[in-house]
Amino acid sequence: MSLIKRISPFGSDAKLQSLVRTGIFLYLWKCPASIETPLLSHSGPPPSKGRCMSMPGNVNKIDDDERIVEIELERLRPFRSHPFKVKDDQEMKDLIDSISRYGILTPLVVRPLPEGVYEIISGHRRKHAAEQLGFRKLPVIIRVLTDEDAVVSMVDSNMHREKILPSEKAFAYKMKYEAMKQKSGRRKGSRPGHSIKGKKTIQIMGEEAGESPKQLQRYLKIAELIPELMQMLDKGEISFNPAYESAFLKEEEQQELVRAIHFVHSTPSISQAQRMKKMSKEGTLTADQMRSILSEVKKGEINRVVFKNEQLYQFFPKEQTASQIKLEILEILKLWKAQSQVNAGQNPVKAKRGRPAGRKSKAKDQNTGGKNNG
Repeated sequence: MSLIKRISPFGSDAKLQSLVRTGIFLYLWKCPASIETPLLSHSGPPPSKGRCMSMPGNVNKIDDDERIVEIELERLRPFRSHPFKVKDDQEMKDLIDSISRYGILTPLVVRPLPEGVYEIISGHRRKHAAEQLGFRKLPVIIRVLTDEDAVVSMVDSNMHREKILPSEKAFAYKMKYEAMKQKSGRRKGSRPGHSIKGKKTIQIMGEEAGESPKQLQRYLKIAELIPELMQMLDKGEISFNPAYESAFLKEEEQQELVRAIHFVHSTPSISQAQRMKKMSKEGTLTADQMRSILSEVKKGEINRVVFKNEQLYQFFPKEQTASQIKLEILEILKLWKAQSQVNAGQNPVKAKRGRPAGRKSKAKDQNTGGKNNG
């Protein structure tokens, strides 16, 4: 059996066989002589690196024709449009500590690119941690993958994380869905009779991710949120279902919604978001209507301040509606608050008066904690 047939999962497809040959050629051409060529090694134990061993898992599993090799960090590139964030949080600190003690237990998975560098499929956080520790080389498994297969492998390898933000899931599912739709024929490893085209793509993804097709479709729609609303969703400032309904708004309407949220200091409930979605579809949604809807008292809001009409009409014309009066009161209060802060800054004695004991030190601790957690 030829080398190409032995290492290629693509059967007799001439186009894909050519892709495999190109990948092998580029790897042999660009790979330094000091690095063992994994695709041509078929016998003997993996190279003894002392600080690396394979771990179970579909993506990180080492096939018979693969070997663990070491690649310089400068030749590793992050996955294009990688949807998962690499943050310097406590989990990263724990990972750095683990690698400093035991080394990298699971090799990165990469694929060769024509430029002579390697795109990371799995291992972005390990690479970042190794950089912090001053590593010059990392253990990797090199695989020749099509663009679509690379996307699917990248998403699958990152879905095991304990904490995944809604935005990360949304963009990851979108990338995988589009990749699976572009692939021709059957997806490698799928059961007979499961086409990857049309609506069945959602069903296959749901089975693999443990999500219902309906929930996956919600995440695909969430990916259409503008960055400001997506950030609110990640921070928990807006709930998932209202965010999903808000994703049906046009881009300019979403931008206007962000301004309305900041103006009213309130995010939409599910019913409010559904009403704005309906008005958008009818072409009747305006900025004033958004502010008016968000100004409504939501179910569950117990603390209310109520004014009688005769009290308010001492200060507002009677032809003004209740919603207009509410918005104007909020604007007046915002100006009053800003002026109060200016006055407090000009008179430190007044600013200090009435401050609860211990508040200053607590704020200092919070700021220090936030800075360290950066």
